[in-house]
Amino acid sequence: MTFYARFRAEGRYIMTETKTLLAPSAALDTAHIGDIKGAFGTIRVNDDKPRSGIKARLKTLLAIIGPGLIVMVGDNDAGAFGTYTEAGQNYGTSLLWTLLLLVPVLYVNQEMVLRLGVVSGVGHARLILERFGKFWGAFSVIDLFILNALTIVTEFIGISLGLDYLGIPKIPGILLATAVIVGAASTGSFKRFERVCLTLVAGSLLLVPIIFMVHPDVGQVAHDFVVPGMPKGADLSTVTLLIIGIVGTTVAPWQLFFQQSYIIDKRITPRFLKYEKADLWLGITIVIVGAAAIISFTAATFAGTPEFGNFTDAGGVAVGLEQHVGKVAGVLFALALIDASIIGAAAVGLSTSYALGDVLGLKHSLHRKVSDAKGFYAVFAGVLLLSAIVVLIPGSPLGLLTVGVQVLAGVLLPSATVFLLLLCNDKQVLGPWVNGRFMNFFTSAVIAVLVILSLVLTAEVLFPDMGSDAILGILIGGGAVSAVAGVVFLVYRGIHPAVQGPDAVDRSQRSTWRMPPIALLTAPKLSTGHRIGLTVLRAYLLIAMILVIVRVVQLALGA
Repeated sequence: MTFYARFRAEGRYIMTETKTLLAPSAALDTAHIGDIKGAFGTIRVNDDKPRSGIKARLKTLLAIIGPGLIVMVGDNDAGAFGTYTEAGQNYGTSLLWTLLLLVPVLYVNQEMVLRLGVVSGVGHARLILERFGKFWGAFSVIDLFILNALTIVTEFIGISLGLDYLGIPKIPGILLATAVIVGAASTGSFKRFERVCLTLVAGSLLLVPIIFMVHPDVGQVAHDFVVPGMPKGADLSTVTLLIIGIVGTTVAPWQLFFQQSYIIDKRITPRFLKYEKADLWLGITIVIVGAAAIISFTAATFAGTPEFGNFTDAGGVAVGLEQHVGKVAGVLFALALIDASIIGAAAVGLSTSYALGDVLGLKHSLHRKVSDAKGFYAVFAGVLLLSAIVVLIPGSPLGLLTVGVQVLAGVLLPSATVFLLLLCNDKQVLGPWVNGRFMNFFTSAVIAVLVILSLVLTAEVLFPDMGSDAILGILIGGGAVSAVAGVVFLVYRGIHPAVQGPDAVDRSQRSTWRMPPIALLTAPKLSTGHRIGLTVLRAYLLIAMILVIVRVVQLALGA
């Protein structure tokens, strides 16, 4: 390998015996350059030794592990606990199959984010700003800030429910949780923060004993996990909205921003991408197993009881576990709920401060002390404290805020995935790492489904009396339009195949290619179709968000 190739392959710089040689870098914060300092190990920036043995590979994996686990387990947060327990208490295990369908969606979305992070070295929000203009850059940060703040509110609602069950006063409990989250992130040590987060990840295992206490029917669980079906006698519109809720709570916009920035902050380079993919698969496995466990033991607990079909909230589930299984089961569930809410609040809060740091040019790294990155930590602490105060204010419309989070997440998720797809086809950003045909086809299909579900969710909020026929009409009509559009595109491509230009992708350069400094990139050339699509997307998002916010305000005022 040539000296320059080694420069590019090993990250941002190489330490020699006499001096540090810097390669041109796209990194926006110099703290993003250097040794990988994970919770379970360190990899020096100049460590280019081959990992040929099992011991060496395991040691490397332990150092890399973290981002995938944290982003996935963080997604099994308070909102997820509420959604999964509602599915189990009201419909048994009949909706377990939705989790299996989400596995490829989770992997494809997060794998694209992994590539963007390790290859570009620039956060998601900044890439959107630089490649698609100030409007979309500002829009992505503003809507992320609003949505994340509301999401953190739901995390503190989860903490308060767990505290109420345990008999712990809410005000000191929530303030203590806030202090723990802010304190863990503000030590100036990335390694220390990651260790705290992975300890919380291990806390999700508190759900395991509950499964053995409840002992659900394993055969029925396995059947419903792989065989799609709808609850017998259930209202189609209610079930459809719950399915959308499961999708929304499992695939959320904040994940994209957090995962990309956290990988950059951890200083992971393309050389270790396969280890990070293993970390991601481990996280996906845990989140799906955890979600299936919650649905399964909730279904078994309430089956044949008066509470079946009458879900209230996660706190009610803890009470039900105590009544029908035992006090220990209720306590374990409440502790798992608090644990999940804390890790969710930490991850969502960091995605906000990372994004603002990217766009505003602030120092934004957990490797920095508070005195060296005041703006970054101020945003992190501020959004957490603001959300905690909202929960503590007597009479706050917490139920409406929870609904608002789900609806806004559903509305914004398609746009987040659209930009993810466009960035992963930007040859200046990813070069030989751009998407292949299958990835583009699959992601386009996912976007079509998300848009249809977004339309259903928005329509249901605006027209709460909308019946099953209307929902079926949107689903069938949207599916038909998407299918026709796909066929037309394939026919067009068959007649007019894409021309391979001088900038055709040479994937043999993957091992040494990194994105150049972002200031050196030329403005992207969007096709007419892309411009029309982005214009339509902009109009839809603005109209849908305004209508949803107006509706939520009306409900809050009793209109």
